[in-house]
Amino acid sequence: MRIGPGQTLVTEAWLEKNMIDKMKIEDLRKVITENLRIQRDTDPIDYIDVANALNDTCSRQNHTIFARRGCGKTLLLHHSRRKLPSELKCIYLNCEDFKKHTFPNVLIEILVALFSEMEKNLPGWFGRKKKSRDILKGIVNRLKEIQKLADIQEEEIKRTLTQENKVSADAALTLRANVAEAKIGAGLAGREQEGIETSFKVRREKLQELDRWLPDLKSQIRNFFELSKNVKGIFLQIDDLYHLKRTDQAFVVDYIHRLCKDVPLYFKIATLRHASTLYVDRDGQPIGAQERHDYQPINIDYTFRDFKKTERQNWQILEEFGKRVCVTKSELQSLFKGEGFERLVMAGGGVPRDVLSLFLEVLGEREKPGEDRIGKDEVRILSRSNFERRIEELKQDSQGDEQDALLKGIYILREFCLEKKTNVFNIREQFLQQNDEWRSLIYRLMDYRIIHSAGSALTHKSQGGTYQAFAIDIGCYAHLRKLQSRFNEIDVADSDAKEKMRSSPILDQADLEGISRNLPANVEAALTAEDEKA
Repeated sequence: MRIGPGQTLVTEAWLEKNMIDKMKIEDLRKVITENLRIQRDTDPIDYIDVANALNDTCSRQNHTIFARRGCGKTLLLHHSRRKLPSELKCIYLNCEDFKKHTFPNVLIEILVALFSEMEKNLPGWFGRKKKSRDILKGIVNRLKEIQKLADIQEEEIKRTLTQENKVSADAALTLRANVAEAKIGAGLAGREQEGIETSFKVRREKLQELDRWLPDLKSQIRNFFELSKNVKGIFLQIDDLYHLKRTDQAFVVDYIHRLCKDVPLYFKIATLRHASTLYVDRDGQPIGAQERHDYQPINIDYTFRDFKKTERQNWQILEEFGKRVCVTKSELQSLFKGEGFERLVMAGGGVPRDVLSLFLEVLGEREKPGEDRIGKDEVRILSRSNFERRIEELKQDSQGDEQDALLKGIYILREFCLEKKTNVFNIREQFLQQNDEWRSLIYRLMDYRIIHSAGSALTHKSQGGTYQAFAIDIGCYAHLRKLQSRFNEIDVADSDAKEKMRSSPILDQADLEGISRNLPANVEAALTAEDEKA
């Protein structure tokens, strides 16, 4: 029998001794609330490092940090800044500030922000040298000049491409009207490639101007660092790259990568893996930065593949908050009963911010300390609203033309699980490798915490091949009381969970296409409806 975090036997006498008082709960709520979203120039908690991610981030190397929202990418960037030696400095940029900006203007704006920040910190970092200031001012002024170039030509190219795309779209629509097969995944991968081509054509002139200037720009950067006796390198922290238009991301990364090469600049990009395009091959020409060749990946995601590890990491984070307000481990344990904390981690998809948000929400329902400790039922009640918040986040973060496909994908996966009365399903590895559109859809929904990775390279008991196992979010089914006695929920915390997954239903192309042919008129309304499905 599972007793709770830390495996402490919870008895009435133990509870009375270790009960957390109301004042401490309020202090705990406050410190968690203030640190749920890490802001620049704040004093956040330390990053809980279990895989040497902090040391890697502090090294003089280009890195990309991959994880879903809420796993601590921003916290890792800010904490690494505090760990750097004095000769290394950081400049932090959040791409949400440049959301919906077009390329290459967004690249120019990022570069302007970079060199403006260097100019701002001249006295403290580099010393008061007039030549250093003149170099930075000259770079910023040149960038602003390039930004103004070719606007008339750009608009003309846009109009031409719009007309061409309209003709192509009309022809495609006529063709699709004669095809009965519904393809929800189609468009995510295809539109991305079309958009990259369009982005290149429309912004070619400005990009060529930036390219011609790059050797001189790097020469000025080298001259600048030669003047500095104190600073030997700068880390360019680019947070939440996925907020940029996906069709423009590879072009931005390409220029940043070339800018940093052979000068004491190092990029540290943080982003969602499956919502980002860091590298493309355009007519045989590489654009962007290649993983392990041009940058090293740092994966800090929390998944269900090793649930016990994910649970421990989340508990360590909660303990770290407790230490800030003098709440002991025993007092934290007194807040939970049975499988309460495990269920909290499941409902949060293993993602610390989601887990902590749910924790705060459950705490808010308590009348007073010691009453209604957090258990499975308390978490179940709130899992539905958490699922709806994830849908809202998906709508906010994804491109407008992607939202429809992503929402339909959620509906299809949920319907499959409800029909099979299971929370875990398997997909053949070969199918994912050979179907770009469906693979893109599945992985994007992982990024948005709608489904969760539960296993890889699994063998199935009834069919050959290797499979990936996915668990659908608790919020998709936990509120459906009519299913409770007939729903085969695999508890990913069980030691035999992987063995049970080998018997879970297999989702294949026929299932995907079959459900997609019977979609409701309003998919989002169907997903968020309160009706309980039998």
